[in-house]
Amino acid sequence: MILAPSRSVRVFAYPKPADLRKGYDGLYGLVEQGLGQNPMNGDLFLFVNEARKLCKVLVWDGTGLCIFMKRLTLGTFPKIWREDGKAVRLTQRELALFIEGSTFFARRPAIAIGEQKPVVSERAL
Repeated sequence: MILAPSRSVRVFAYPKPADLRKGYDGLYGLVEQGLGQNPMNGDLFLFVNEARKLCKVLVWDGTGLCIFMKRLTLGTFPKIWREDGKAVRLTQRELALFIEGSTFFARRPAIAIGEQKPVVSERAL
């Protein structure tokens, strides 16, 4: 995957719908305030809008912030956020499946950080 060449990179999904009109500064603030993470640590941060037609991934590449954005023309992204508002941790493979619009997530509940193992193991794919 082009976004995260290293297996040590973590992926966090913002736990509720995000206003994706936000740019670098707005998403940076959501990572700091909403996730309690440092946006400049090299991890990936996934945001999805309420209609689930758009997603953005924010990442620090060592020299600056980058935003990857995808808009689906057909269908919607799976609901990645949780009713309890807890942040969701994904593997890089799960992020790749999510961005591709996989329906896998629609059949599995989102796992909050610290609850249990990721939905898809790195070895399974």
